[in-house]
Formats: sequence, C-alpha cells, structure tokens
Amino acid sequence: MYYGNIKKHDIADGLGVRVTLFVSGCTNRCEGCFQPETWDFHYGTPFTEDTVQEILDALAPAYIQGLTLLGGEPFERENQPALTALLRRVRKIYPQKDVWCYTGFVYDRDLVPGGRRYGEYTDEMLSMIDILVDGPFVQAKRNLMLRFRGSENQRLIDMPATRKAGQVVISAVSER
Repeated sequence: MYYGNIKKHDIADGLGVRVTLFVSGCTNRCEGCFQPETWDFHYGTPFTEDTVQEILDALAPAYIQGLTLLGGEPFERENQPALTALLRRVRKIYPQKDVWCYTGFVYDRDLVPGGRRYGEYTDEMLSMIDILVDGPFVQAKRNLMLRFRGSENQRLIDMPATRKAGQVVISAVSER
C-alpha cells in the first residue's frame, strides 16, 4: 500500500484534533474529487512499519481524539490488509481513541458479503471503526454547509450502534 499524506493535527476530518492518513488508490474516481492524484495506487510513499510507528507516535498526545482514514479509498481490497493491521495496533495501544473512515463505497451495498469491495479483511476493519462516512462524492449534490462530508448523499454512520441494531444508524454528529 502507498499513502499520499499524514496530517498530525487535522480538525477537518472528524471530531476534535485527529491524525489523518490519506491512502493511495481509488477506483471510484468521483467527478470533483478534491485529490484525484490519490486515485493512483502508487501515488506517494510506500506504507511501511516506520509509517505505522509514525502514526502511533502522533496519536500519543492526550489532546488527539483519534485517527481518520481517507484517501484515495481505504476500502479498496489492496488497502484493507495494511489498514486492518494498523487498526489492530491502534485499538490495542489507544482503546480510548476513536476511528473515523471515509469511503466512496456504500456500506450496506458494497461492504457487505457479496458487495463489490467486500473481502477477507472487510468485517474486521469495519469492526474497529466508530464513524464511517460512506458514499461517493456527487458533484450535483455538493453542499458546503454539511458537517464532515461534501455531498448530500454521504452518510455519517455510527458503526457501534449499527452493529448492535443490525441496520444503519446515522450518527448524531451529523446533526450538530
């Protein structure tokens, strides 16, 4: 896996101050994407053990609320193994920190058994995410007034509540 950037003090991609990893590779190729360079699976820098340690170190301060994954596309099958391994370590070392993930795929269509991006690591990866922002960016539904998303079709899904209910539960964060 490759990544385009790590932001160590991000306040735009989730609640609080966050560490944000921008992964490379995306087959969605949404019109109006804010970083189309990340569509290339080899854009940026190889994701290594040193990268993992950099992220873990950046998460250490108490004022860091959590980790955000975006891209590119975290749920491309090529990216899921490395991100699942990263999330295992984040959850073990920092169980109090939350995890947000942005995906252009639709959770209850694409990331479920039989879905177009469902694979060996999908369920485990989803099990470690607190807020999943799902859905492709749609230029015709762009709305700059929305919180933590770019177009009106995108949802902020409360993943623990969704797992418990067995159906999509929209996060109250989207209404604040």
